[in-house]
Order: sequence, then structure tokens, then C-alpha cells
Amino acid sequence: MSEQSYYAGVDIGSSRTKVVILNNEKEIVGFDVRHSGTDFTNTADLCLKAAVEMEEISKEDIKRTVSTGYGRKNVSYTNDTKTEIGCHAKGCYYYFPQEITIIDIGGQDNKIIKLNKEGKRVNFKMNRKCAAGTGAFLEEMSMRLDIPIEQMNELASQSEDMVKVGSFCTVFAATEVLENIRHGKKVTDIVKGLFFSVIQRVLEMDNLTENVVMTGGVVAHNLYLVKMAEEKLGRKILVPEYPQLTGAIGAALFAMEGENAAE
Repeated sequence: MSEQSYYAGVDIGSSRTKVVILNNEKEIVGFDVRHSGTDFTNTADLCLKAAVEMEEISKEDIKRTVSTGYGRKNVSYTNDTKTEIGCHAKGCYYYFPQEITIIDIGGQDNKIIKLNKEGKRVNFKMNRKCAAGTGAFLEEMSMRLDIPIEQMNELASQSEDMVKVGSFCTVFAATEVLENIRHGKKVTDIVKGLFFSVIQRVLEMDNLTENVVMTGGVVAHNLYLVKMAEEKLGRKILVPEYPQLTGAIGAALFAMEGENAAE
């Protein structure tokens, strides 16, 4: 049996499942990210298996697990569940222990979470009404443009003359994209315009405090979004080392707190 104690956090989103393992010094010792697919339970099992192998421990070495996210109740090995808002807040405060506004851009929704300097949540807003400003929006647009979504960040950064997309609606935006293609606009300029629409949509959700943190899988794979947000806000934005893992990190921290409280 390992002398260390280990705690796991599982964040099952509609698009990706993330597992993080922390030791008792709150260090990340293992993690895994993969498509959630249609069998959340099996995906969570596979993520845990890959994460424990990074530290060469066994599942039995994990003292407690907390799950969060869209599919949090589908984790076979969880001891407790927590909300996405709570876990993202705790995960971001883990990186930046100060008063912050968190912008989390996910596959299906966006969140604005405000924390005070003690890490307590003072307000939050969530966009669930449509795909505008989310990863699903960018995935749909990548299909319309017939380019891999993995290439969009690089294409946007190469733009010299951004094409503004007037509509936030995915359906209407797709029509605009096709019209711009028909008129010979460059793909790089169209993609930058799509990125700008995402940032504009998110920043209009709520007013922001001085210290802004951006997280989520969309941010992890499209750091040019952060640069565009910085240009629009006129100040530096904080980004965690692992933007996609903040929810799972928060869940693992809750697991650690739960175990300590039980002792």
C-alpha cells in the first residue's frame, strides 16, 4: 500500500470526461481526458484506469472520489457528487487564491462565476439556452467550413482582416459563413470572426471583476480566444496550467475535504 493518500475528481461533461488524481499534498499526480461518448460509466472507468497508471498506483489506493458535471451520477466508483459551479470555483481558486471572475467555456454551456478573496462564490450565471458561444458552436462551424476543429486556433491567429459574424444563433451564423465563402472571404478571416463572436457572447453575459480567469476545454485548445478577450478587455487574463481540468481538480479537492472531515 502506498504511503501517500490519493483523491480523485471526475468531471463528466457532454463532450469530454476528465479525471484528476491528487496526492495528500494537493499535487496533481495523474489525469486523463477523453470523449464522453454514449457510455459515461465506462468512459469514467477508462479515465480512472489511465490516470492511476501515471502514478503507478491502483484504484484501491484512492481514498475518496467526488464526481461532477453533466454525467456525475454515472460514475460507478464515486463517493459523492458536487455541482459544476462549485467544482470549477474550487479548481480555479486552487490556481489563483484571490478575488476572481471565472469564465468557463464548455462544450454545451458557458459559466461566469465570481469568487471573493476567500474563495467563496458571490454570484454566477450560466448560458444553457443555445449553442452560441460554446464549443458546440465552433464544432458546427468547423463542419460548415470543412476544416478540422483542431486547426481553427491556428487559422484564426493568421487572420489579417476579420470577417464579423452578425448573428449569435448557430443556424443564422452558418448561413453567414456560407455567404462569406461564396463572396470569396478567406477562411482565416471567417474563423477569427467566429472566435470573436464567441468572446463577445461570453463577455456580454455579465460584468467582470479585475482578475479574470478563463477555463474549459474550448480555452485549452484555442488559446487565441484568450488573446482576443485580453484585447477586448484591455488587460491580462489568467489561465490555469490545465484549463480543461479545473472542474475535476475541484472535485478532487472536495474529495480530500470530505475524507478529512470524516476522520
